[in-house]
Amino acid sequence: MSENNNQSLGDLFPDLGPEVPIISGVAHDNTESLATVRRVPNEPGMAAKVFTRLAEAGGVNVDMIVQASASTGTADISFTVPGSAAAKVRDVLQEKQDELGYQSFDIDANVGKVAVVGVGMKTHSGLAAKFFNALSDEGVNVLMIYTTEIRIAALVPLEQLQDDTAYGLDAEQVEAVVYGGTGR
Repeated sequence: MSENNNQSLGDLFPDLGPEVPIISGVAHDNTESLATVRRVPNEPGMAAKVFTRLAEAGGVNVDMIVQASASTGTADISFTVPGSAAAKVRDVLQEKQDELGYQSFDIDANVGKVAVVGVGMKTHSGLAAKFFNALSDEGVNVLMIYTTEIRIAALVPLEQLQDDTAYGLDAEQVEAVVYGGTGR
């Protein structure tokens, strides 16, 4: 038997205090496309059908997803994909319209994503407010929001995507790169 059997998780993993840095990276991605499937039947399994058909097509990686229901018994499902997959999404949706039962769809390639990442976001309040205030101060219109406990991402019109950073981070201040490239 090991000595650790009598120790609690608190003993093994003591509270190290708030994580530092709070925000460790800011990413921009100008290669996204936004797809919206409009007036799909609002019933159990429809989102599964849509995303299963896209998965079967291969090469379609979905990132941000928003579903909005209407009082008409339908819903709109919006999601982002890499711009390189937009044509494949278009083909699948056109081919599967009868099966999926939606009214229309559109794909917008004129979008981009800005995201902030950091493990300190789990323990510090006000970061979402700071992020969205910074976007608002720049006149940026937010189209979609995606969050995890360590990431806030906003989809914005491509012409409003800027290379400045909402948190005042620059290359000398970033202590750790959480991810690079597309911000996915």
